[in-house]
Amino acid sequence: MEEHRSGYRILVADDDPNVHQSLNAYFRREGYQMISAFDGNQALEQVHHQHPDIAILDIMMPGMDGLGVCREVRKESNLPIIMLTAKDEEFDKLLGLEMGADDYITKPFSPREVLARVKAVLRRMHEMKSEDRSAHLVVGNLDIDMNAFTVKVNGTPVQCTPKETEILWTLASNPGMVFSREHLLQNIWGYDFLGDTRAVDSHIKRIRAKLCSDDNDWDIKTVWGVGYRFEVDGAPKP
Repeated sequence: MEEHRSGYRILVADDDPNVHQSLNAYFRREGYQMISAFDGNQALEQVHHQHPDIAILDIMMPGMDGLGVCREVRKESNLPIIMLTAKDEEFDKLLGLEMGADDYITKPFSPREVLARVKAVLRRMHEMKSEDRSAHLVVGNLDIDMNAFTVKVNGTPVQCTPKETEILWTLASNPGMVFSREHLLQNIWGYDFLGDTRAVDSHIKRIRAKLCSDDNDWDIKTVWGVGYRFEVDGAPKP
């Protein structure tokens, strides 16, 4: 659908000019506007002043690194973030996901791969805005509004990323149902995430840290070897 493909603003933060040059050619072909930053501090400035629709952050940058940028952005925004990581930096990949990155791409990469990931994220954003959803889902003290993409606990807003909100919605709107990690990857990320189910685990960990407490009458349970289930106290289990 051409009408929603054009006009998106993509922030690319990387200290390698070749990355900007190669990606810009592909983005322009799709009608996207690329915003460039060459260090972490500049990336934060661009987020605040240019209001991109998605950010691609290299982990290794001068000044503030990509993880630091991700951490700062997550304090105030649910902007979709894709991290660029070196091939052997498994720790950085996991740390990026735990800090709130939605996705990561391993260097060296092909511009086509980056474009495919960006298009998948943007397509998912468009679908979420277009889908006919109930205004609210209320489970005990948990309130999820998918029209506004907000989450509240005990009436207090909790900053959640789009991925966290959608995972929570999927689980909470199907209490007692077990969702495999693979199912969540396919249906929420919207494409094959290279089989890396750690992305789901990292997002669940962040959701639990933000929302779960002993005072709730609901919880997100791990079904070992399978996935996750939203459980409400007193509700019958299938």
